[in-house]
Amino acid sequence: MTTLDVDAVQAFVAIADFQSFTRAAEFLGSTQGAISVKLKRLEDRLGVRLLERTPRQVRLSAQGAVFIEGAREFLAAHERALAGLSSTRRRFGLGIAAHVAGPEVPTLLARLYAHDPGLCIEVRLETSRNLLGAFDRGELDAVIIRRDEDRRDGETLGPEHFGWFASPGFKRAPGEPLRLAALAPLCGVRDIATRALDAAGVPWVEVFVGVSTAVNAAVSAGLAVGPFSCRLAPSDTIEVSKQFGLPPLPSSEIVLHSTLTDARSRKALQTLAAAFRERHAVSTESDMSAQKTWPKIELAAS
Repeated sequence: MTTLDVDAVQAFVAIADFQSFTRAAEFLGSTQGAISVKLKRLEDRLGVRLLERTPRQVRLSAQGAVFIEGAREFLAAHERALAGLSSTRRRFGLGIAAHVAGPEVPTLLARLYAHDPGLCIEVRLETSRNLLGAFDRGELDAVIIRRDEDRRDGETLGPEHFGWFASPGFKRAPGEPLRLAALAPLCGVRDIATRALDAAGVPWVEVFVGVSTAVNAAVSAGLAVGPFSCRLAPSDTIEVSKQFGLPPLPSSEIVLHSTLTDARSRKALQTLAAAFRERHAVSTESDMSAQKTWPKIELAAS
């Protein structure tokens, strides 16, 4: 019977998550040569090639894509077994920006719990600015937010594209100010949207302000147009920038901020980042192939 070595499987998963031997080695506190040896040992034991390597890219092979979920479950079971030896529960404070939280969240929480059942996970959903302030004050261990214009630190998890969405039945009379629904004034997406309208000379009036679920409902009900991430816009709305001559909205990035340094917490963060990247990629690909369409926008400089 083929047996698996924990360190070798851990090296494979880290390389797959970071898509880099160098970054995986840094994360594991090892060397590129050492994790290459572990990966080769695992591939030899399984009799398959798990990763395709070129000078510019590292990606899962067909066999690696089949093996990756089983490998994660294997490592999670290993962590659960170790966690069972300790009755100490650790708090993990996680902040997720309200305009970032989407279908990835259940996967994130499930993956975190599977990785370390000893975690007491505390989640806060607020604006990026509020969460970043709480993180800087030490109230949260990690935050997933839209990149702040004044900061360039943090680990990039993926791009975020925005558009103008409305109910298919929404009407705007000629010369009428654009009726706008958005999150509270401290929301960065609202600021981006209103600046774009002002720069394009498009008159607007705010007719609805609320939390994300309320804004979704207002836009779906036909009260107003709303600026949304293209992957998170209400399913019963359409992109209307061309229809109403609205300016394109600059894209941004989703980033993970954390100052945790102990090995156990860093593994939890790796699990968190990998889960978000996987689900974000699926959501983005799904939205790009959906009936909704939005203008192609270049990524903002980072």
